[in-house]
Amino acid sequence: MTIEQMRERKQELGYTYEQIADLSGVPLGTVQKVFGGVTASPRYDTLRALERVFQKKEPMYVKESALPYEAEARREKRQGEYTVEDYRALPEEQRMELIDGALYDMAAPTGIHQLIGGEIYAVLRDYIRTQKGKCLPMYAPIDVQLDCDEKTIVQPDVLILCDVSKLSGNTIVGAPDFIVEILSPSTRKKDMFIKLEKYMTAGVREYWMVDVEKKKVLIYDFEHENYPILFGFDAEVPVGIFEGQCKVDFGEIYEYLRSFSLVD
Repeated sequence: MTIEQMRERKQELGYTYEQIADLSGVPLGTVQKVFGGVTASPRYDTLRALERVFQKKEPMYVKESALPYEAEARREKRQGEYTVEDYRALPEEQRMELIDGALYDMAAPTGIHQLIGGEIYAVLRDYIRTQKGKCLPMYAPIDVQLDCDEKTIVQPDVLILCDVSKLSGNTIVGAPDFIVEILSPSTRKKDMFIKLEKYMTAGVREYWMVDVEKKKVLIYDFEHENYPILFGFDAEVPVGIFEGQCKVDFGEIYEYLRSFSLVD
C-alpha cells in the first residue's frame, strides 16, 4: 500500500494522526511527518506498521477493556458470542457494554467526568426547551441497542434522540441522532476507535469525544461528512444537528470546574 493510498484510507475512515499512532505503535511525530510528506522515504518497518492499520477490513477492536462475562451458565461463551440476553442477565451493579458480542467493563465515572457530562446535557436541554423542540436530550445510564440486533448495547454519556418512537422503556432501539462520550483512561481507546466506527455505521448523525486530559473536543459530523473537527476547551462548540444554533461553551464549563479547584 502506498502512502497516497493510506492517505485516502485515512480520509475514508476519518482517523486522526493520534488515532493512527495509537493503532500502529508509530510515534505521533513520525506519523505526522509521513502523511505530511516531510519524510519522503520512511523506514520499511514504519510503513508496514502503518499499512496494517489501513489494510484491516474489519474494525480494529481494542481489547484492553474487554472482560469475559463470568456467569456460571455462560462460561462456555467467548468474546464475540454474547447477546442482549446475556447483557440483561448481568447483576445490576455491574456496569458493562455489549459491542458486537463482546462485553466491556465500564469503570465508574469520575466526578469531573460526571460534571462535564451534566453541563453539556444542561446546555442541550435548555436549548431544546427554549426552541420547543421535539428531540429528547438524555444522559447515562440509558441502554442503546445500537444496531437493532442482539449483539450490541452501549451507554453513551450524553445523547439526543429526535425519533422518540425508538425509545422503549429504558432502552433506545436504533441510533440516536447525537452522542457525546467523555474520554477516560479506561475507555479512551474503546470510545476513539470501536465506538467511532459503530456510531458511524449505525447512523448516528454527530459524535463528540471530549478529551479532558488534553482539553480538546473532537467532532465527527457524519451527516455532512465533515470530520474530524478539533476544538480546544476555550471554544464555543456548535451542535451540528441544530445547524450550529446551539453552542456548548467549553471555556465556561472549564472555568466552572476551575472555580472548585477541580482542574488546573
